[in-house]
Amino acid sequence: MFSRITQNWRGRPLVSHEVIVNLIASTTSTTGLTIQAALDEGEYPLGLKTSKEQMKALRLSRDEFHGDWNYTLSPRDIV
Repeated sequence: MFSRITQNWRGRPLVSHEVIVNLIASTTSTTGLTIQAALDEGEYPLGLKTSKEQMKALRLSRDEFHGDWNYTLSPRDIV
């Protein structure tokens, strides 16, 4: 849906969070898919680092074309 969202706000000034959330929420597809959007005002800690072990534990499949940008992250197996 990202391509449809960017088409929807093309040429419109993104002057506030409210404008952005409303433009995202008003995006639809030709097949009737709609989007729900809300601003998350939570506070999140800065400077957190991901360890090499955590990165290795991810189920990451890199695409042949620019695998550093294009990849699939699959859920972990539930035991």
